[in-house]
Amino acid sequence: MAGSTLRFSLLLAAAFAGRATALWPWPQYIQTSELRYTIFPQSFQFQYHLSSAAQVGCSVLDEAFQRYRDLLFGSVAFRFPHPIEKRHTSEKNSLVVLVVTPGCDQFPSLGSVENYTLTINDEQSLLLSETVWGALRGLETFSQLIWRSPEGTFYVNKTDIEDFPRFPHRGLLLDTSRHYLPLASILDTLDVMAYNKFNVFHWHLVDDSSFPYESFTFPELTKKGSYNPATHIYTAQDVKEVIEYARLRGIRVLAEFDTPGHTLSWGPGVPGLLTPCYSGSHPSGTFGPVNPALNNTYEFMSTFFLEISTVFPDFYLHLGGDEVDFTCWKSNPDIQAFMKKKGFGDDFKKLESFYIQTLLDIVSAYGKGYVVWQEVFDNKVKVALSRRPW
Repeated sequence: MAGSTLRFSLLLAAAFAGRATALWPWPQYIQTSELRYTIFPQSFQFQYHLSSAAQVGCSVLDEAFQRYRDLLFGSVAFRFPHPIEKRHTSEKNSLVVLVVTPGCDQFPSLGSVENYTLTINDEQSLLLSETVWGALRGLETFSQLIWRSPEGTFYVNKTDIEDFPRFPHRGLLLDTSRHYLPLASILDTLDVMAYNKFNVFHWHLVDDSSFPYESFTFPELTKKGSYNPATHIYTAQDVKEVIEYARLRGIRVLAEFDTPGHTLSWGPGVPGLLTPCYSGSHPSGTFGPVNPALNNTYEFMSTFFLEISTVFPDFYLHLGGDEVDFTCWKSNPDIQAFMKKKGFGDDFKKLESFYIQTLLDIVSAYGKGYVVWQEVFDNKVKVALSRRPW
């Protein structure tokens, strides 16, 4: 509903402008004119080119064709035509889509090619792209070109566009730990991202505040760490739906599970995972970051991130690593003894580096790449470059 309302507003704005001039983002190259073609919703179709590597049955494009028909025309396509204004040329009955490279069932990646060309003239209405991901971006552009006159007639102007994204990673972060968002709101966000050609959904799933991700390996994490284990969690089916919804819009899901800080919500579900803080020579009853001195910590992380690696298909996982408060580590005598044993002295950045490097090795062993926050580099952690999946 929210997405449809937004698209209607864009169409309305274009109508008042007299033509579709509000393309976003602006293409790399565009040439357009006042020459326009009438579009009848009742007869207009998206069509595969005979030579296209993607044909009927391509999940990404079949779904996109229906989605854009609904977004552009809605119920208008089932009504009688509006009276046609006199100032028009010929009718455009279709947009032909030609994809060069086969592949409709895969997931987008950092290396996905998203270039396309869009040609609308007297001879043809053709969208040409290297991949289905480029075709999605071209369909979005085409949808923005269509405008509706005050009398209700749909038009598209003669246009030539050559386009490709300036950046391969165009992301939006959503924090669903500090403020739980229902599944419908996440899906609406993905729709709006697609309208703006964003291609990375950075899902900041868990944090100090709550642990809404329902782990099948460690169910106590959600039962004891979420705001409400009955209403404020994301089930396995929810996560699958988000990933597939995003895929069909050419959007990667980059899941973030931030450690060793920002983990207070992990503690109740995994006793012994967090560092006990001390006041003088006695435990204060509070807890700090993940305890990096225990073998059990790394056994847990190995098992947990094995699950995460199978659930989230993107090559990359975001492992956080930011804003680690050393106060609790400094107060704990066991941590101090571990630091002495490792030869870290009183440099707690070295302790953080030890933890992060071990975690990166765990994730790498599962064939995953990783992303971390800037502070990991600021603290001189030696981060090996992930191999790329292309």
